[in-house]
Amino acid sequence: MFPNSSNLSHTCLISKCEQQVNFLNKFPLNIQPTFFSHPPIVAAQFSFQNATNRATVPAVIPWPRTYGNGCPLNKSHAPTFFRGRKRSFERNVPDDIKRQRFHSHHSETTVVNKDVPLPQEHRSSVKSRMLHAHYIPGLTGPVPPLRDTLFPDPRETTIPVAKDKLSQQVLELFQACRQQTCDLNKKELCRTELQKEIKHIFPQSRLFLVGSSLNGFGTRSSDGDLCLVVKEEAINQKTEARHILGLVQKLFSTKLSSYIEQPQLIRAKVPIVKFRDKVSCVEFDLNANNIVGIRNTFLLRTYAYNENRVRPLVLVVKKWASFHDINDASRGTLSSYSLVLMVLHYLQTLPEPVLPSLQKTYPKSFDPDTQLHLVHQAPYTIPPYISKNGSSLGDLLIGFFKYYATEFDWSTQMISVREGKAVPRPDGIEWRDKFICIEEPFNGTNTARAVHEKQKFTVIKGEFLKSWQILQDERDLNCILPLRAITQK
Repeated sequence: MFPNSSNLSHTCLISKCEQQVNFLNKFPLNIQPTFFSHPPIVAAQFSFQNATNRATVPAVIPWPRTYGNGCPLNKSHAPTFFRGRKRSFERNVPDDIKRQRFHSHHSETTVVNKDVPLPQEHRSSVKSRMLHAHYIPGLTGPVPPLRDTLFPDPRETTIPVAKDKLSQQVLELFQACRQQTCDLNKKELCRTELQKEIKHIFPQSRLFLVGSSLNGFGTRSSDGDLCLVVKEEAINQKTEARHILGLVQKLFSTKLSSYIEQPQLIRAKVPIVKFRDKVSCVEFDLNANNIVGIRNTFLLRTYAYNENRVRPLVLVVKKWASFHDINDASRGTLSSYSLVLMVLHYLQTLPEPVLPSLQKTYPKSFDPDTQLHLVHQAPYTIPPYISKNGSSLGDLLIGFFKYYATEFDWSTQMISVREGKAVPRPDGIEWRDKFICIEEPFNGTNTARAVHEKQKFTVIKGEFLKSWQILQDERDLNCILPLRAITQK
């Protein structure tokens, strides 16, 4: 992924399945939905049965499960470890609505593509309120999976050289905890199948995987974030978004209840439906039309792969903040997104920058008015940044804590990754009397607005100061983070 001038001629060896997916992705978006009814997925490993008698499917999954009204599995072709006692939640579920775990060549595409029968209230409310009002020109075709969600990035093999103990610890933690390809594929498989089901309610909609799962900064324990786009413009999050998500929650809790667990509608500033996929055991947050999340996902993904020290540094900072209880916006501390922006800002503001401002250097690639179906192409067009800063990961980590403990002026300055520097706080109500000001790169809001208590702000500053003082003396990551416990978890 993200080819540049130095590797455009590089030949990759990919599997036959990957070649097929790559072939499909070259088709235009107006191909009929039946064409993509069974996209292959690779490199994912799923374990069934319990821990004492574990049977693992091989690394290549022939076909994904079928959601909703999928055709029943032909038992004569099923692997032997699927036979026997049913799982408890399947015992009373009719065969015609159970998920199909393996594709049977006896099944018919017409069965898979039948409409999911919805309650009458769904049909009437959808037709009268949503379909015409939320028509999206140009988004009428199916959404094939993005290539960069299926294949490892070619720069993935290029990691910094660790010449000291602290840098080696940072790298080892990164290698142990970073999101694997199989983790991403599980989320992408769920996204693909849920999109098919949601299209029965909102035919013109698109479902995007966003956030840490796709921006390059995910870990093995990262939840999945999904954005349901019903039209390519902003909607009222208090009224329209809640109505849309209410319909989605009802679909999840009725027709899809056999594999979607505990769907809950959370009425926050940006409302979400929280749920758990029983097969992948991944928890998801689904929002409606929070389009800025799609744009910043690919901006951050470009930063993540623009310089090979960025991802290890961000992962360690996120683990550190979580361990010290300052990484939870719902409890008045910093969100993971804010922490990522803080690391990027620090790397931009060094005397010899490790990162540029991508939005200033490549304004057309990150134009906030770019159509959504083109946003994912931006990272492919940006070459890697060649920094003259040769600092080790250990030195950069110590410098990160020092910058926010002693150099950054929290009372007068705002963190701006868009500008690539600290800028004076605006005078608007969004920023006035706020303890931490971090500019969202596209819509200009404050991503750290959750930090609204002075006591929480004092704790955050105190953790930066303590960690800097300890780390510069000891140069041992174990002094601020229990590495063994984290990697084992």
